[in-house]
Amino acid sequence: MSRYRVPASRTRVEEAILRSRFITSAAQAATPEAARAFIAEIRAEFADASHNCYAFVAGPPGSTGQIGMSDDGEPSGTAGRPMMAVLLGSGVGDVAVVVTRYFGGIKLGTGGLVRAYSGGVKAVLAALPVTEKIAYVDMIASGPYSWVTPVARLLPEHEAHTIDQTYAADVTWQIRVPEEHAASLAAALIDLSHGEIEVVT
Repeated sequence: MSRYRVPASRTRVEEAILRSRFITSAAQAATPEAARAFIAEIRAEFADASHNCYAFVAGPPGSTGQIGMSDDGEPSGTAGRPMMAVLLGSGVGDVAVVVTRYFGGIKLGTGGLVRAYSGGVKAVLAALPVTEKIAYVDMIASGPYSWVTPVARLLPEHEAHTIDQTYAADVTWQIRVPEEHAASLAAALIDLSHGEIEVVT
């Protein structure tokens, strides 16, 4: 997946359930290392909490290649797994979530814990501002000077832009383009110039 929604900024929501405080924090985490750094930061901030349970998906929405979760002392399967289920179905990628619990003296039971932890993630995702992450690739093309203006007009149609342009015997363009449009742009450059533009990479 070459473009997908990711958190635009950190977000936090809080809820009280049967006297327990649940504080849910979310942030962008493009790598497992970034996710673990965020989790460590939240754990340090709420070091006196009963639990700091987490789940993260480092990668496109729904991908399970780089994920992690923890019940952090809650009964097995009542926190990390339900949190992960919400994340995987959210349509948001590169995301880490920590649900901090301050125990209020009343046990919630297995079902109550699952609802509390998954509910915290749903609530923070509902409040989360998102932005689009786009995977770009760079390509190099060269051709006669006569194609400078036509190429400049063509690039925006493919969400592409020139990051460098050099002039020698021919013009050489270094072009940045969304990965999903790279093949169509290469074909369009060749088609536009009737083969006079050569796409190197």
